[in-house]
Amino acid sequence: MSRIGKLPISIPAGVDVNVNDNVVSVKGPLGELTQQIDPSIEVAIEDANIEVKRNGESKREKSMHGLYRSLINNMVEGVSKGYEIKLELVGVGYRAEVLPDNVLDLVLGFAHHTYLQLPSEVKVEALSDKRSNPIVTLKSHDKQLIGQVAAKIRSFRKPEPYKGKGIKFVGEELRRKAGKAAGK
Repeated sequence: MSRIGKLPISIPAGVDVNVNDNVVSVKGPLGELTQQIDPSIEVAIEDANIEVKRNGESKREKSMHGLYRSLINNMVEGVSKGYEIKLELVGVGYRAEVLPDNVLDLVLGFAHHTYLQLPSEVKVEALSDKRSNPIVTLKSHDKQLIGQVAAKIRSFRKPEPYKGKGIKFVGEELRRKAGKAAGK
């Protein structure tokens, strides 16, 4: 039995969960999410808990069991607490600014500004301080979407291993390399 899949998911107060024809919808104070479930997986709501069960013992069904339990758990946690990802812009002259209509304006050392239109589900804040690196904070109730947006922002200027310049997650440890002078 899947170690993750067999764990029940507790439903917090203020969160409503519905299961209709292999579609799980979760509604909470921060938003609403839906997920299509594989037909080999059963989802049942019992005593303020969500139980995820599989119908067979094939390798595919076992892998889907843990996957859908994690996806449903992320949905429940997202609509009740929400998710937050912080990105740090490391480099001289790197800046971030939030424009109207949820557009993020990034200055990353290129000859032009980089603009990114963010989905309406993702809220963004750009914090700039003279003494520290600019920090971009993303908040959303959808874990998949916020992770995808953060990866897209990071892809504009990945951290390089020599000076560490680029966009990195706050708290991320980068593997640094010595330059050419270290060989002498």
